[in-house]
Amino acid sequence: MAASDARTLARQLSARSDESLAALFDARRVSPTSPWSDAFDAAEQLLDPASLARAITDLSAREAHALRAALDDAVPAGPDRDALVARALISDDGTAWDATAAALRAATVVSAPAAGSAGAARDDPAPDDAAPADAGSAEPGSADAGSAGAAPATPGAPETDAAAAERAFTAVASLADVLQAALTSPLARIGAGTLGAADRRRLIESGAVADADAADELVAIAEQAGLLAADGRTLLVTAPGLTWLHSSTIERWLTVAAALIDALPRALRPVEDGEAGDRVDRGWIDVDAWPGAYPYDPAWRARADAMLTALRRWAVLDATGAAPAWTRPAAAGGDIDADALAALLPPEVDRVYLQNDLTAIAPGSLAPHLDMRLRSMARRESRAQASSYRFTAESLADALTAGETAQTLRAFLEELSLTGLPQPLAYEIERSASRHGALRVGPDGLGHTRVTSDDEALLRTVAVDQALRPLGLVSSGEASGGDALLTRSSPDTAFWMIADARYPVVAVDENGDRRALDRHRLAGAAQPAPEPVAVYAGLLARLRSAESGDADAAWLGRELEQAVRARETIVVAVRLPDGTEREFTIEATGLGGGRLRGLDRNVDVERTLPVSSITRVSPA
Repeated sequence: MAASDARTLARQLSARSDESLAALFDARRVSPTSPWSDAFDAAEQLLDPASLARAITDLSAREAHALRAALDDAVPAGPDRDALVARALISDDGTAWDATAAALRAATVVSAPAAGSAGAARDDPAPDDAAPADAGSAEPGSADAGSAGAAPATPGAPETDAAAAERAFTAVASLADVLQAALTSPLARIGAGTLGAADRRRLIESGAVADADAADELVAIAEQAGLLAADGRTLLVTAPGLTWLHSSTIERWLTVAAALIDALPRALRPVEDGEAGDRVDRGWIDVDAWPGAYPYDPAWRARADAMLTALRRWAVLDATGAAPAWTRPAAAGGDIDADALAALLPPEVDRVYLQNDLTAIAPGSLAPHLDMRLRSMARRESRAQASSYRFTAESLADALTAGETAQTLRAFLEELSLTGLPQPLAYEIERSASRHGALRVGPDGLGHTRVTSDDEALLRTVAVDQALRPLGLVSSGEASGGDALLTRSSPDTAFWMIADARYPVVAVDENGDRRALDRHRLAGAAQPAPEPVAVYAGLLARLRSAESGDADAAWLGRELEQAVRARETIVVAVRLPDGTEREFTIEATGLGGGRLRGLDRNVDVERTLPVSSITRVSPA
């Protein structure tokens, strides 16, 4: 690293705003706890070969091309130069630092756009014109970047929009089933953060997904869209995920598609107004160019493949990577044509056939909000477009436990049914409701939870049930007919433990009025990431406090300190009283009291030189 480069960069860093410095540190992945004491420390570390190597892996193909061109000439003014300056890879005037040039020459191109694709820089050498070179010097986008830069083979044959729409419908339905499964029981994650094998099997056996790959891909899509979130070693449905489950099919698809498209990195965005323009925030470049979007990043190909897989799974792209009719406008920077997709999706129905065998048959795709309600009281048996559901004593008991009543169940089913409410189902609802609620669980106003019942025998059974032993239920000791069981556990905890033991229990408030409980355990609300200026507030304050008016003097003092620490032999230029300048070759041995001490190598004499008279320092 040239000392003059570090000094120049230190000056430029000092002139930046806090917001600009914080954005730089964030882009270069600087630790907020870095022990830098001043801008010179920052400049030296930013020009460190290891730091520059990491920064080069983050370069887009256009930025890499501009930086390589800067090895011969300054980068012209424009968005590429601004991006490189912002990350301190080049000077404010567009010239590359010596350390950056060395790091770029040492870097290896691991992937490149297909020749002639939209992602290749216009001035990159064409395959026929490229001279032989090693991988470290190959121009991004050139033939010498190696076979890794070739576009991937077409993953599938062209498909019709109708076929792509069918994939969209299947993906939405499958993801809804995955979220339903996660509501019932959180999905487990292994150490690598991926879905556990047991839950993969659970999703496959339940019919939610076809295979393990589909499970992994849909879970990754749900996390990307914010429908699932990690909570330790589990994945929980988020509040937006629960809202999503109650949305229509087309709204479900649009929500996830927008999240996937918004997450595309800027290197995949098209360029506005030709090669001199900036990247836009919408749309994407040809899929053939994606592999070379980050030519120096060895992890990029895997990331690009994962993004393409998700977009194909969700029918944002078709099997060949092309945009179907509904996302073609979005690919060009516009909006998704929701009507084009909705016209090809199976129509939703809002009625079912209730049958005497305690089943319900939906003659099409049941509207999601109705499907959610129906599944709270019946078990879905088939997952075709015409779904079937079965009512059982257990499923009706679960609905009653969750807050339904015989009246609300009858009202919902009578409105939903095309065939009225069959007598067998009506009888089963009444029978379940009459048995349900024999136990009541609620607060007693004194900090305890109270379990009451008109059936003393049932209370005695609950009191000795070993499955409920963790509740520590004890008799209240009240007179016969008003006996109760007390526990220090919360009302919700006691309620769900008793319900899981299959007792007919309802939750009540302090007044004895029934209340509904939602058992769903949702992920906590995601906290917005702090702004970089807040993350680096401590480091910024330290750098600002070290600033002085004379940057040259500060840098000179730094060079002298380093020379003394290393006992280096340096050439020191000193301004004499008569205004002339003289050079001394000094082995620096001490610095203090405003004086430099060392051995004059020319005459082997110890010298003491006033620091204020030293105008420059250079290696001997």
